[in-house]
Amino acid sequence: MKLYIKYMVSIRCKMVVKSELEKMGIDYKTLDLGYVETVNDLNANTLLQLKKALQQAGLELMDDQKAILIEKIKKVIIEMVHYSDALPKVKYSDYIGEKLGQDYTHLAKIFSEVKGITIEHYIIAHKIERVKELLLYDELNLTQISYMLNYSSVSHLSQQFKKVTGLTPSFFKQLKSKKRIALEQI
Repeated sequence: MKLYIKYMVSIRCKMVVKSELEKMGIDYKTLDLGYVETVNDLNANTLLQLKKALQQAGLELMDDQKAILIEKIKKVIIEMVHYSDALPKVKYSDYIGEKLGQDYTHLAKIFSEVKGITIEHYIIAHKIERVKELLLYDELNLTQISYMLNYSSVSHLSQQFKKVTGLTPSFFKQLKSKKRIALEQI
């Protein structure tokens, strides 16, 4: 049985879900960002208990098909931006459509209807958060970061960073209180 979980966007979230499944004695085949596949089907009572346990942890068991699709799109984007060494060299629309096996235009329409922003703006928000993270680590320079995140130039990265945050990357790096946004809040 495949269960989709909203706000499950980090390794810490996966640990919480794993812990809840183990507490309840639910065996699973796969546990990944946004979903878990159980070995056996769960009865209504067990599903309700799991739903309550996940809600207490700030997660949500989903059953609405549109919500599930949105979470799948978000998962692909989060993995693409935050958990890969370099972004794909193809158009993001092609990458997302291929990963989900669906027409990108359809995905973009549903995403915009439900989230109120375009997939493109969602990707930009995540890329900027990734830039912030990399700037905080101070291991890569801006040229390396722009290359890693597929920006056409350092100038393009800097312009987009300033447009989203109101700050230049260099000024952000100098700030004492560097504010980042949790992935599930983007």
